[in-house]
Amino acid sequence: NNMNKFLEKLRPLSGSEAPRLPQDPVGMRQQLQEELEEVKARLQPYMAEAHELVGWNLEGLRQQLKPYTMDLMEQVALRVQELQEQLRVVGEDTKAHLLGGVDEARTLLQELQSRVVNHTGRFREFFHPYAESLVSGIGRHVQELHRRVASHAPASPARLSRCVQVLSRKLTLKAKALHTRIQQNLDQLRDELSRAFAGTGTEEGAGPDPQMLSEEVRQRLQAFRQDTYLQIAAFTRAIDQETEEVQQQLAPPPPGHSAFTPEFQQTDSGKVLSKLQA
Repeated sequence: NNMNKFLEKLRPLSGSEAPRLPQDPVGMRQQLQEELEEVKARLQPYMAEAHELVGWNLEGLRQQLKPYTMDLMEQVALRVQELQEQLRVVGEDTKAHLLGGVDEARTLLQELQSRVVNHTGRFREFFHPYAESLVSGIGRHVQELHRRVASHAPASPARLSRCVQVLSRKLTLKAKALHTRIQQNLDQLRDELSRAFAGTGTEEGAGPDPQMLSEEVRQRLQAFRQDTYLQIAAFTRAIDQETEEVQQQLAPPPPGHSAFTPEFQQTDSGKVLSKLQA
C-alpha cells in the first residue's frame, strides 16, 4: 500500500507529457528519499531472507557439481601418469637400444610412437564417460535447484523458469566446450609426442640422447596436464559466475545494499521511477 502511494506521487514524472518541475525540487527529493527509506525498511527482512535462501541453494548447486570437476582432474592425473610410465626412456634397457645404433633406435622409437597413439586413444575413451556424467549432472542438479528455490524466490514462476533454463543451457554448453578443449589438448599431445619420436634417431651414426628425449616427453606431459587443469579451473569459475548472476536476478541484494539505492540527483525522472519500481 505504501509503495503504491509512493509510486502514485511519481506518476506525473513518467507520463508522456513534458514533466512539470515541482515548486520545491529540493524538498521533493528529500520527501521521496524519506519515503523510499520507509519502503526499504519494510522490505529489508523479506529481501534479506530471500537473498540468503537463494544464495544458500546456489551454493548447494556449486558443491554438487564440484565432485564432477574433481573427477575430471583425477582422471587427467591418472592417465598422464600411465602414459608417462609407458614412455619412460631412461631405463638401462632402453638406453642400450637407443645407443646401440640407428636400426635399434628406430625400432624402439616406432614402438614408442605406437604406445602414444594407443594410450592417448584409451585416454579419450576413459575420459568420455566422466564428461558425459558432468553434462547429465548439470541438468539434474539445476532442476533440483529449481524445485528448492520455487517456494521462496521473489521472482515470478515464469521468470524463475527462464533463469533456470538459461543457467542449465549455459553450464551445459560450457561443459561440452570443456570436453572438446580437453580432447583437442589430447590430440595436440599425441601429435607432439609422435613428432618427438619420429624426429630423432634418423641420422646415420649414434642414436638419440635418451636423457634429452626423456626430458622432452616429461615437459610435453607436464604442459598437457597443467593446461588441462587450468581449463577445468576456468570452468569451475564459470559455474561461480553464472550462479552469482542468477542470484542477482532471482533475489537482488537487500535494500541496504548500495545497488538498491537510486540516485535522485540525476535529471532523467523516468530512470528514477524505473529504479524505484524495481
